[in-house]
Amino acid sequence: MTVTIYGIKNCDTMKKARTWLEEHDIAYQFHDYKAVGIDRAHLQAWTKEAGWETVLNRAGTTFRKLPDADRENLDEDKAIALMLEQPSMIKRPVVEADGKLLVGFKPEIYGSFFKA
Repeated sequence: MTVTIYGIKNCDTMKKARTWLEEHDIAYQFHDYKAVGIDRAHLQAWTKEAGWETVLNRAGTTFRKLPDADRENLDEDKAIALMLEQPSMIKRPVVEADGKLLVGFKPEIYGSFFKA
């Protein structure tokens, strides 16, 4: 199984997800989208599969600090533009595994997803 986990290195949720993968002997590639960036194609694919409302992290500090005008009238195109400009607004982690997508981290969901 090819697994890529996308996120930010120092995020606590990312650390939990990576630890979970390691404890279950699941090999993965880590893509730090704050350091390396993320392209529009990935964001479009993720929002198509999971919905932009799931992929955009509206609970995070980066989003909450935006001017009201940037937070209003959100749609998929506007959400993708915000996430491209500031990748910290992408919910963490995002996992791609053999054509499947998982957004966020909950141990029980990872267990089902990876059949651990």
